[in-house]
Amino acid sequence: MSSAVKKTGVKKVVLAYSGGLDTSAIIPWLKETYDDCEIVAFCADVGQGEEELIGLHEKAIASGASECHIVDLKEEFVADYIYPTIATGAIYEGTYLLGTSMARPIIAKAQVEVARKVGADAVCHGCTGKGNDQVRFEGCFAALAPDLKVIAPWREWEMRSREDLLAYLAERDIKTSASATKIYSRDANAWHISHEGGELEDPWNEPSKGVWTLTVAPEDAPNEPEYVSLAIKNGRVTHVNDEALSPYAALMKLNDIAGKHGVGRIDITENRLVGMKSRGCYETPGGTVMFAGLRAIEELVLDKTSRTWREQIAGQMSHLVYDGRWFTPLCKSLIAASESLAESVNGDVVIKLYKGQATPVKKRSPNSLYSESFATFGEDDVYDQKHAEGFIRLYSLASRIRALNSK
Repeated sequence: MSSAVKKTGVKKVVLAYSGGLDTSAIIPWLKETYDDCEIVAFCADVGQGEEELIGLHEKAIASGASECHIVDLKEEFVADYIYPTIATGAIYEGTYLLGTSMARPIIAKAQVEVARKVGADAVCHGCTGKGNDQVRFEGCFAALAPDLKVIAPWREWEMRSREDLLAYLAERDIKTSASATKIYSRDANAWHISHEGGELEDPWNEPSKGVWTLTVAPEDAPNEPEYVSLAIKNGRVTHVNDEALSPYAALMKLNDIAGKHGVGRIDITENRLVGMKSRGCYETPGGTVMFAGLRAIEELVLDKTSRTWREQIAGQMSHLVYDGRWFTPLCKSLIAASESLAESVNGDVVIKLYKGQATPVKKRSPNSLYSESFATFGEDDVYDQKHAEGFIRLYSLASRIRALNSK
């Protein structure tokens, strides 16, 4: 590699750096591939855990980076990306709560900001040519900084496997905590953790207990249910068990509570944007509780047509977020529509956590359209059932005319 003619045209590049195997190899590869190129490492703290950040700065410098910027994005991530997305109801292919997808736009935006700050002329990511993330990152770069060159080593270098990367680092005496026996590929943030690879590559294999890290197995969860209360204002969780919390703090508290009850596990085979299917296991304990709470209040306050519209927003939004199209006019428009609907999504909900399930059991809202006096099966003085006859005749008029014409 080092004996090849070096490329020119890139003087300073900002690398999205995690300290893992891929990005550890990218730093020396960039130095060997581009002539007189300075590498600035950038890491986004989106709640992946303190253990992931320990020693990261030193590791980046030891690998050949000139600087390492670790940017705290936790509160912004939850408040400005997660909360607006879940308010739309977006769930990809009916089950995936978009944990990895939602984190990419804020990471890409922060990477561009670091690139501007240090005067870089390129950005670099460690996404493979098979996955969705390459599209998500580069779609954001295109929207925010089309002038910056994008370097994607997995689409350029000759290495093709974990073993190749380990050998590459060993030749250069660069230390890494990765090993050839590492089973799973994981991606974590405040919202969730994903698991892919290893035994999961065969859909006929049931995930072993070693897969899961945030949640206990439902069968091992407590035999007694736990109840958690949420206060919701404008489609946002503001209180957990009567305690006012920031968006990030509320999510962290719910992750801890719900994880103990095995809430938030899914095992899916999804359609990647690039065309192939992939199998992944995801854990989203706190997010599952938040979703349940929001939907419960919506049931009280959204009329039929409004709820239908919100469901249409959810479907479109799920694909926009999954496909990496956050910084687009359509995404902005859908979020604005959702926020308009969420103005009435206020209230309190109590959710029962038991053996992997999060079930709303109590809900109330000052904007509730539910009226016991109208809905009761008992005697009432507010609803004349005779009025239903005229409504039904008009509602079914088109069908009646069609049937008469056919005769």
